[in-house]
Amino acid sequence: MYAKCFKRIMDFVLSLMALMVLSPVLLVLTIVGAVAMGGNPFFAQQRPGKNEKIFRLIKFRTMSNAKDKDGKLLPDDQRLNGYGKFLRKTSLDELPELLNILVGDMSIVGPRPLLVEYLLRYNEEQKHRHDVRPGLTGYAQVHGRNAISWEERFKMDVAYVRNITFIGDVRILFQTVAAVLRREGISSATSATMEEFMGTMLVAESNGEGQT
Repeated sequence: MYAKCFKRIMDFVLSLMALMVLSPVLLVLTIVGAVAMGGNPFFAQQRPGKNEKIFRLIKFRTMSNAKDKDGKLLPDDQRLNGYGKFLRKTSLDELPELLNILVGDMSIVGPRPLLVEYLLRYNEEQKHRHDVRPGLTGYAQVHGRNAISWEERFKMDVAYVRNITFIGDVRILFQTVAAVLRREGISSATSATMEEFMGTMLVAESNGEGQT
C-alpha cells in the first residue's frame, strides 16, 4: 500500500514544502551559479524514469563549458571549478530535482536516474531498477555512492525496489543527511564523478571483474 499509493502522496507534500522553505536558498544559488558558470546555472538532461519513460532532469550546473583549442569540452576534472566542487560536496546541486519530484518524474527515495544510453547495457536483473520512480537519494547513495562498482550499485537498487517500506525510506533519508555531512562517495577512485557504465558482460570479459 505504501509503495503503490502513500509514497507518491508523501513525495508531493514533502517536495512542495521543501521548495517553499528552500526558495531563498534556490534563488541565491541561481544567482551565484549564473556568475560562477558564466551563464545558465542549470543543467538539464534527459534521463529514464519509471518503466524507462524519459524525462528531463534538472540540477544546478557544477561544470563549466570550458573547451580546448579544438573546441572540444575539457575533461570533467578540469571543468569542475571550486563552486561546482562546493555544490557536489554539499549535494546542493541536487535541489532543483525537487521540481522533478513535485511533478511526478521522480521520488524522494529510489534508484538514482542515470544516462539514457545505459538502458541498452543493463542485463535483465539490472533493468528492474526502473520498476519504480528514480530518487533524489537512494539505498546505494548512502552505501558508497560513486565509490562502489556499478554492479554493486545495481544490486542495491534492485534490492531496494523489491523491498520498499516506509521505515526503510525514512532510514535512508536520515542516512543521506549523515552521508552529506561526511561528504562520502562523491567521486570514484579514478574520476571526478563516475566512470561510464559499459555493461556488466563487457566489463567482465575485458577485466574479469566489475569496475567503479
